[in-house]
Parts: sequence; C-alpha cells; structure tokens
Amino acid sequence: MRALRSRRGMVGIEAAIILIAFIVTAAALSYVVINMGFFATQKTKEAINKGLGESTSALQLDGVVTAKTNASGVIEYIFFPVKLSVGGSEVDLNNDSIVVSIYLPDAELLDIYAGPSSLDDPKEVSSTLLNDVGADQAKFFIYNDDGDNVLESREKAFLVIHLGSGHGVDDYEKVKIEVKTARGAALTVVRTAPGGMSADSFIDLG
Repeated sequence: MRALRSRRGMVGIEAAIILIAFIVTAAALSYVVINMGFFATQKTKEAINKGLGESTSALQLDGVVTAKTNASGVIEYIFFPVKLSVGGSEVDLNNDSIVVSIYLPDAELLDIYAGPSSLDDPKEVSSTLLNDVGADQAKFFIYNDDGDNVLESREKAFLVIHLGSGHGVDDYEKVKIEVKTARGAALTVVRTAPGGMSADSFIDLG
C-alpha cells in the first residue's frame, strides 16, 4: 500500500512540473507576440507620420506674390514671403538643401537657387536687395534670423527671383515657381501676369 501511494505522488509531481513548463512556455510566447505587436504598431505609426510629412510642404506662402517690370514692361523680378508650415520643423536654406525651378511659357530654369542671406529690414526687398540677385538666379533673404541659415518658426524668408534677358514674363503669360526643400512636398506658386503692365513698376500678382 505504501509503494502505491509513493508512485501516485511521483506521478502527481511530474504532471505538475509538466503543466508549469507548459504555462511558462505559453507565457514566454505570449510576451514575444505582444512585443512584436507593439513593435509593428510603432513602425506603422512612424511610417504614417513620415508619409504625412512628405505629402505636405515644409514651407507655405505668407503674403502676396509681387513682380517688378523692367524698362520694356516685362516682368524681370518676382518675390514673395514664406514661413514654416503649421506644425512643420525648421528648414535648412543652404544651397545643397533647396532647389528652386521656374517654368516659363518658352523656357524652364531648373535649380537656379544661389543660397540664403540675412535681411535687416523687409522693406529692402522691394528696393536694394533685388540688385543682389544675379540673372536667372533665386535667393532667400531671412528676416529676424539668429545668424544661421535655418528658417525657424519665428523667422520669415523672402524668395527673390531674377529672370535674365530673354526670360521675362510678358502680358497674360503664366509662370510656375517650384521650391523643393530637403524634406516634404514642394511649395508650388503659379501666377499669370496681367495685361498692360507699365515699365519699371511693381505689380501685385496675388
């Protein structure tokens, strides 16, 4: 009788050990599965955020687009203010981070960006600074900057474009300006020149 009881006790202990081993194994597998689920969720969230960032422009127009005609009454300069998009991170305005392209009725001026400069007074944009941009070039002038070439939330930048000889915009012609930053969609500005433009005058393109 004692031998039978001893055997039953050993069988019970072995069964308990096997059951505990199954429980520990199942718990470990559950932990791995849950961790993989959290990892996949995090990666999905990162991919969505990255996709949203790439689908929206890092810059947005912050005022009207202005043009200046030359002595022949043809648009020679185009300039407009930009700022960071709502919720957007700061944008590097150095030469290797920005691509500015101009699409005209009879020409395409690709990658004409010539770099950034500081701007002490925004009123200078419509006077002396126009002469600081070479023919068929574009430059950013950063207002209220802190000495670097990065556009931050409290700063504003003016893009000035100088169309060289033979590339001016005449009456009723359309011009498309594309500003591509290192990340995010391009800022695209499309305007049509009005008719009857006066020589050496500033024109509001809206």
